[in-house]
Order: sequence, then structure tokens, then C-alpha cells
Amino acid sequence: MYKNPDIRGLYMPVQPTVKQSAERVTYQEFLPDNALLGFIYCYWQLRTTIPLDEPFLYRVVADGCIDIFFELHNPSENFVMGFCKKYTEFPLENSFNYVGVRFLPTMFPQLFKVNASELSNRFENLDVVIPGTAQFIASAFEPGLSLAEIKRRLDDYFLHWVAGIDFNHDTRLYGALTLILQNFGVLNVEKDLDTGLSSRQLRRLFEYYIGDSAKTFSQIVRFQKILRAKPSQQSLRENKLFYDNGYYDQAHFIKEFKNLYGVTPGKAFGR
Repeated sequence: MYKNPDIRGLYMPVQPTVKQSAERVTYQEFLPDNALLGFIYCYWQLRTTIPLDEPFLYRVVADGCIDIFFELHNPSENFVMGFCKKYTEFPLENSFNYVGVRFLPTMFPQLFKVNASELSNRFENLDVVIPGTAQFIASAFEPGLSLAEIKRRLDDYFLHWVAGIDFNHDTRLYGALTLILQNFGVLNVEKDLDTGLSSRQLRRLFEYYIGDSAKTFSQIVRFQKILRAKPSQQSLRENKLFYDNGYYDQAHFIKEFKNLYGVTPGKAFGR
């Protein structure tokens, strides 16, 4: 019996940027079936409640995950977004209704036998990567579906899919992943990830299952911890925050944060 590593219990990635967006754009996350919680972090919907006056620029921050997404009004246009080591901006129309599936780290390659590094830092038409799933989305969705119905159709598909998968549970890979998550990314990758893998093996496994190196993944985990903590302006001004999270100094912290989020910490946390 395959025992799913508890990534979900250790990692809760956030996408905070919609809160600062137009009032007429809503974003919500909803959970898959309980049997899928070890594979899929959430389903999500990003949509306009009424058409906007102008096109919308949607920013996605680095979260260490791989997502499938599609436009409910045109489900044959479906995509996969790989692991990104910086923020990404999507120019959208003034009216849209996107639905997505966010997979926990390592789970997209486990489920679909796809090398995550081939998708890194870009998005791709889903039919190029997993044609069967692209076809399912194109035929199973149409405008006007309720959230409950969207969830039911996604659940049915992924429950059926998961049942037929032969997982590669490499305890050394998941041991290294667990150490990174337990330490919130603040560790020395060369010294602290001693799980029986050479540095070359570690890089190869992380590139295949995560999409980048253990070091890059650690940076994103550390960044995500800060996002979840929502530091106050006072704690941002005090150097303690940078040192607690393993940054050399304030400049290093701001530079890395801006690369992963798209704006400075002061702006992100509402100065």
C-alpha cells in the first residue's frame, strides 16, 4: 500500500495577490475530495463578477506548485503552469472565468509521469503534456456550472485517475522534502539534507519531481512562510525578520522577495 508523504500537513502555499485587485474580480479556493487531499492542494476559481472597464493583469507569486487551468467559457483552451522561480503576470481580458487545479509539490509528476523541469518557468497547452486530461476538460465543462458541479466533475476524474497510478515513493527524496518543509526552507542544502542521496542524485530527483533544485525550492518555502505570517510594518522595519528567516541582510531579503512576489515587502503587506 502506497503511503502518501504528508506534504499537505507541512506546506500551505498562498496566492495573496488578488486581494489587492479590482473589486469586480473574485478568487476562491475550494478543497477536493478527502481521498485527493494528499495530491491536490486545492481547486480554485478566478473570475469577474461583472465585466471590467479594461483588461486585467493577474499576478501569480512563486508557490512551488504546478497548476492546470482553463477558461470555463472556452474549456478547450486549457493549460499547465510549471514550477516558477519568480512571479508571473498574466494579461487577461476584461471578463473571464478561470478554474484551476493546484497540485502539491511532486504530485503532478507522480500522477502524470511528466518531468517537472520540462515545464519550469512557463505555461504550456495541456494537450501537449497530458492530452487525455486536456480532452476531459474540453468535453466535461461549460459556462454556467456551479462551484459544486465543477468540484464534482474534477473529483470524479482525479479519483479515477489516482486509483490507477503506480507511485514512486522514494523515501530519500521525501525525507529531503520533509526536512526543507519542517525547517521552512531555512537550512543548508549541502549539509542538512543528508538523506542518503548524493548531491547529483538530489538535484536530479528535485528537478524531475519539483521542477528545480532543492535550493530554489527552499527559497520559495521560506518566502511562502513569510507570506503566511503576514508580518506587520513594524516587524518589517526590525531586522529580526530577515535573520530569523535566514537572509543575510535587508537588501538580500527585499531583492529575493521582489523576485518571487513582484513588489517589495512593504508594498505587499500594505505600507
